Amino acid sequence: MDITGGDEDLAGRPEDEPLMSERRNLANLAYRLLGSLTEAEDAVQEAYARWFAQAVERRAAVSNPPAWLTTVVSRICMDQLRSARMRRERYVGEWIPEPLPARAEWSALSHGSTATDPADHITLDESVEMAFLVVLDSMTPAERVAFMLHDVFRMPFNEVAGIVGRTPGACRELASSGRRRVAAARTRGARAQRRSAVVGEFRRAWQAMDVDALVRLLDPSVVAVADGGGRATASPTPVRGHLRVAEFLVRLAELAGRLDLLERTVNGQPGLVAMHGSQVLTVYAFDIEESHIRRIWAMRNPDKLRPWSRWGERPPRA
Repeated sequence: MDITGGDEDLAGRPEDEPLMSERRNLANLAYRLLGSLTEAEDAVQEAYARWFAQAVERRAAVSNPPAWLTTVVSRICMDQLRSARMRRERYVGEWIPEPLPARAEWSALSHGSTATDPADHITLDESVEMAFLVVLDSMTPAERVAFMLHDVFRMPFNEVAGIVGRTPGACRELASSGRRRVAAARTRGARAQRRSAVVGEFRRAWQAMDVDALVRLLDPSVVAVADGGGRATASPTPVRGHLRVAEFLVRLAELAGRLDLLERTVNGQPGLVAMHGSQVLTVYAFDIEESHIRRIWAMRNPDKLRPWSRWGERPPRA
């Protein structure tokens, strides 16, 4: 069922407007659970389709429609997460969550376009940082859903239990386990201004192919991970250590030739976007502790760069 238009568009009725306004909250939940903007939008769309597929009488009997939608989206995401584990076994190379752009930075959106992109619904905060999403991805589906619903979206455990299919006590343990994973991975993150400065220094050192300058900016145990998904050239395994990563980056620069390397916000944090003309080739996210880069995530899979490609159709501001 199409809930976005048509003669029989039930979502277009005035009484449905408050329910449709929940789309932003649902998209925020689904993206954090799935790490994929595309799959999050599909999950939200499916939840609304199930809602409007019900008879009017059944919908009227639901005392809290937003809570109903939240439950359905969460269960859809749990099913997706379970099937994702099998899909990952067939995935080519490393898997990284889908990077999220910041709409305001792209000049293509200031040329009279009023179209709404799914990324517009996602709030940029600590829980969408790439480092946070990578930790979430290490959790079991039940652990991830319980932790997100309770610790991030502040849902009581008795309600979480109904979604996860466990007792409230079991959900409390799941959320606690997820909390420990996040705490173990959390670093003494640099302040926003310092993060931006480090990314800027990194960009200049990389463009200058200055191995020594890159080494100084990288943590000795830095790890660089690339996701090509079999659709773009990428290192099949992580590159580790500041000297190896620095030398690897310089080789990449030598092979790539002239590219525009732009400082842009990636998942709410300073990042880089590599472009050839108007084509977005790679999006880079970083985990920065104090003044050193601990993790580099390079997204090259074009399937995961669709929001960036749409927004890069016209040359972005330098």
